[in-house]
Order: sequence, then C-alpha cells, then structure tokens
Amino acid sequence: MKCIASAFFAAALAAASAVSAQERINISIGTGGTGGVYYPLGGGIASVLSKYVPGLQATAEVTGGSVDNLKLIGSGKPYIGLIMADAGQDAYRGENKFQGNKVPLRTLMVMYPNRMHAVTIEGAGISRIADLKGKRVSTGSPGSATEVMAFRVIETAGLDKDRDMKRERLGVAESVNAIKDRKIDALFWVGGLPTAAITDLANTPGVKIKMIDHAQLVAAMNKKYGNLYVEDAIPKATYRGMEADNRNATVSNILVTHEKMSDQVAYNIVKTIFERRDELIRVHQEASNFKLESQKASATPIPYHPGALRYFKEKGVKLN
Repeated sequence: MKCIASAFFAAALAAASAVSAQERINISIGTGGTGGVYYPLGGGIASVLSKYVPGLQATAEVTGGSVDNLKLIGSGKPYIGLIMADAGQDAYRGENKFQGNKVPLRTLMVMYPNRMHAVTIEGAGISRIADLKGKRVSTGSPGSATEVMAFRVIETAGLDKDRDMKRERLGVAESVNAIKDRKIDALFWVGGLPTAAITDLANTPGVKIKMIDHAQLVAAMNKKYGNLYVEDAIPKATYRGMEADNRNATVSNILVTHEKMSDQVAYNIVKTIFERRDELIRVHQEASNFKLESQKASATPIPYHPGALRYFKEKGVKLN
C-alpha cells in the first residue's frame, strides 16, 4: 500500500506547484450518501478547488461514509476524504475496522461538529436509548462512521447491538424511508445541521419526530475510546416537531488525505477552502464552522499535513 501511494504521489503531486495549464492533477473527494451533509459539501469543495486551483480537477464521489473514505485513501489512489475523528483515529492506529491495516493519514483541516442524531417517532414507545431493546433500529450504512459511533452509544447504554435489537444497516435516506414505512422504529445518524433526510422525516405529514437524549453517555464513551466526544445539543428549532433541545454526543469532522500528498497541493487545498468559504456556505451552512480558530492539535487525533501547517502559520494560527 505504501509503495503504491509513494509512487503515485511522487509522480503526480510532488511537482504540483509547477504544473502547467495542460497538465491536470485529478483528485477524488470521498463524501457520503446523498441524504447527508458530506455529499453536497464535498461537491462544493470539489467545485471551488477545480475552479480556483490551477491544474487541479476535483470530483466528489458518493460513498458509504467515513470508513469507506479512509479505505479509499489507504488504497494509495488520489483521494481526500471527509471523515469523523473517531473513525480516523481507528484508521490511523490500525484498530477496530482497520485492525492490522493502518492508514498513513494527515489532517488537512478540522471542519465542523458532527451531531449524533438518535431519532424515533411518536408512537414507537421509545424515550431513551435503553428503550431500543427489542426494537428495529438502523445503525447506519456499513461503510459509515455513523455505525462506529452508534455501536459505542448502544454499548455504553448497556445494550448489545446484536442480541438486544433487530438491527438494519441503512444510510440516512434509506433509514428515513424505512421509518416512514414503519419498517424500523428508530435510526442513528451522525451529521451536520440540518441534515436533509432528517428534515424530510420531520416534515412528513402524520409524523412527529422524537430525538432521544444521550449526552449522559459521553463521559463513559471518552473513558473507553479517548477524548473524541463532547456533550452538545441539537437546538429544538433545527427540525420541525422538536419540543426541546436534544442533548446529544458530538464528534469533530476533519478533512484528511494520504501522508504522501505533496506539500504544495495540500497547501493549495486548505488555502482555497478558507479563501472561498463564502461560496461553500451557500452550498451548506455548516461551512460557516470552517474556522481558523478551530485548527488545534487537540481537535484531531491525526497529525496535520505539512502543507496545511504552512498555511496556518501564514495566518498566525497556533495549533498547540
């Protein structure tokens, strides 16, 4: 894997600063499913990179989410990926779904907070995570970090993900359709605010959503998995039908790439995203959380790329 990556990036990216108009570097952006935030936001990033970085053509790809994106980066192909910090830590360390298969990652930037949505509807008989016992629950698609975090929430609440519920592995759009059709009772989804598919569920006639509080589990999750999660809230104005703020667990989203990406390309990517942030906000409001002050060594479990560090140094950002 490392040999493939080294060969590719050495040949295609190392000379990026001197690329001519005729030469083009093609980079794919691993995003997520169409019902979430990663896909539209990744599409916006691809657009501004292609428009403003000479010699670079970026394309957003639909994927299963963070885990898939990390595997694509690990393949050595020219990918950058939107991922959740917990899945990124596993890949960087070679743990859990990446057992024995470390991915040589580098952080380009910390993006925005990703909120865990534990969602049910009125009439399903669910008010707390413990009530999921015996229910039909979607824990996210197999290639997603939603599944990673959902398993940790379920485990910390004292439930067994396999024995205590009938579990489906659906993306957020498919989960919403299943809950509308009463094929499942609840779903987990980790995403930005608002997530289009959850908005769709909340606006469905005859349906009233219920968001299940679970912030009380954060301390135990961090004790086992490291300080990856924070207690947070989804404001009640986010989705129609919410009666109060939802106390939830939140994890950081980060943009990552392979360690072999050239410093100049990494610098160009980070610089362009920050300089064209206003265009990205028009794509999705979570881009308003792309902030220089959010770039801290403690905010990501993966070291920053030297090209990213160069840009942050120019902007006077102190990461420690």
